[in-house]
Amino acid sequence: ELFYLFYLSVCPVIPVISRAHEGPGEMGKPVIVPKEDQEKMKDLFKINQFNLMASDMIALNRSLPDVRLDGCKTKVHPDDLPNTSVVIVFHNEAWSTLLRTVHSVISRSPRHLLVEILLVDDASERDFLKKKLEDYQRSGLIRARLRGAAATRGQVITFLDAHCECTVGWLEPLLARIKEDRKSVVCPIIDVISDETFEYMAGSDMTYGGFNWKLNFRWYPVPQREMDRRKGDRTLPVRFGSAGALWRSSHVHTWATCSARPRRTASRAARAKSSTRTTGAWPRCGWTSSKISSTSYHQIRNVETNQCMDNMGRKENEKVGFFNCHGMGGNQVFSYTADKEIRTDDLCLDVSRLNGPVVMLKCHHMKGNQMFEYDAERLTLLHVNSNQCLDMPSEEDKMVPTLRDCNGSRSQQWILRNMTLSV
Repeated sequence: ELFYLFYLSVCPVIPVISRAHEGPGEMGKPVIVPKEDQEKMKDLFKINQFNLMASDMIALNRSLPDVRLDGCKTKVHPDDLPNTSVVIVFHNEAWSTLLRTVHSVISRSPRHLLVEILLVDDASERDFLKKKLEDYQRSGLIRARLRGAAATRGQVITFLDAHCECTVGWLEPLLARIKEDRKSVVCPIIDVISDETFEYMAGSDMTYGGFNWKLNFRWYPVPQREMDRRKGDRTLPVRFGSAGALWRSSHVHTWATCSARPRRTASRAARAKSSTRTTGAWPRCGWTSSKISSTSYHQIRNVETNQCMDNMGRKENEKVGFFNCHGMGGNQVFSYTADKEIRTDDLCLDVSRLNGPVVMLKCHHMKGNQMFEYDAERLTLLHVNSNQCLDMPSEEDKMVPTLRDCNGSRSQQWILRNMTLSV
């Protein structure tokens, strides 16, 4: 067997024991490690890339604040919700965070809705998690989840990280959305647990999670079309109705805004491992960029120079670049959005003055300095605010496109070649 599945039986009735909300980390408050333990704390931090000492100081069933919107607290859900099996994949997880995850699921899930909790050990090497096995190979997060899913008995399968804590009312809204539409894949609001202090911090219901084309996880603002559809009711879910959207936040098709599942802030090491896992599983989905949304993805090539626009790996407030076309995507993939933005990840091309350089700033979706109209016949990109055309770099700065008065020259012609992106 590649995996060991541990079934935790849940008693039909578990008495609720009231206790004072005192002690380290109670009510989600930060844990402050004494000065004399700081060096040991730093050494332990390296094991899991979070403050293991702080985690071990916190009760496994610690109390958490109820940060739901008032409208969510008063929502009434049907009595006949489907039940669920919870699958938790772990690999060398810290004992305290793993058990705190399990405790939070048991203590904050209605008894009749929770069938079982399956712990899938994805080749852990630590003795306290299981006996060492000689011939045991990691298969990765997604395949481990699939293996766990195959063993479930519940009507719905719920996947959780091994280092998270469920808050009050986390489960019912998710199951209610699935009851409405059995084809829905739902995800709660993801709050944050500090990797340094284990402080619980409420997440925003006005953002959604997604991967950029470098497979880095980012938070993006909820699109205006979704805000309009919800008509100010923030208790309604944010919808993403395409196959591509399924990958925007691990499992997002409908985001149920009335539940909450916090998790710790990911470290750089964790993000790197996550990217590798996603890369390995992504090709199995068989989708292309055309399925994601109305946004199109392009290589933007200048007719005169035959060179391409390139973000050069630069950051916000830096100039966009210009480089030989290589046809491999990466830094030369730009999206032309329905708002007429030229976008690279969450940055948009922005020009603030006449004849000014083209810089990359956070997309604000207010058009203005970030609005470019593409004429497919003339092959021009008109910067609407200045009424100037995007042109090849000047002699002074040969690596940065600029704006000039439109003159119909080849240097102001750009070919947007559609890109089919793969990893």
